[in-house]
Amino acid sequence: MGMRGTWDITQKLRPGLPVWPGDTAFQQTGTWQMAEGSPVNVSALTLSTHSGAHADAPLHYAQGAPDIASIDLAPYLGECVVVDARGCGAMVKPNDVSDLGGAKRVLFRTYEQFPHDGWDEDHTAIAPATIAKLADAGVTLIGMDGPSLDPQSSKTMDAHKAVLAADMRVLEGLVLDAVPAGRYELIALPLPIVGGDASPVRAILRELS
Repeated sequence: MGMRGTWDITQKLRPGLPVWPGDTAFQQTGTWQMAEGSPVNVSALTLSTHSGAHADAPLHYAQGAPDIASIDLAPYLGECVVVDARGCGAMVKPNDVSDLGGAKRVLFRTYEQFPHDGWDEDHTAIAPATIAKLADAGVTLIGMDGPSLDPQSSKTMDAHKAVLAADMRVLEGLVLDAVPAGRYELIALPLPIVGGDASPVRAILRELS
């Protein structure tokens, strides 16, 4: 049996990683370094919980809601469908989503080319009605290549409120440039950060066996 094809859909965490305006820049500093006579290299990280590809906890958009350490991992593992939503405009609307074939996890590609080196203030968002349609179809996780389900300028967070109401899980900042639309196995596990409003993930897709 041959190896199944695998796509790494994770941003590389590095200095210069684009972050939400005003959020914490990624920084790595040496704690112990072999170049300075230590027997080992050890470093310290400073980063936002929303760095790169990440999973939002309900706590991100609802005070008192579960943190990233206490949520069920099942939504982050299993069959998903990648939807090509390039050219849909400012919002992914309900009619941009066709038959999901029973998939409980949906990832939206909105970028022609993912912006690795700059922040995109005008990323495509997900319409709350689209989230309601997915929830009605039994979807438990929604993911996207953009940095937020809501527009950057949103103060009401309507899309996040829609996922909260449906108890759906959220992945943002995925890199889907190399992934053809279709069905895959998703593996994208958050770290169990106690009190965490989000966690970076190592997100991969595998061909279905």
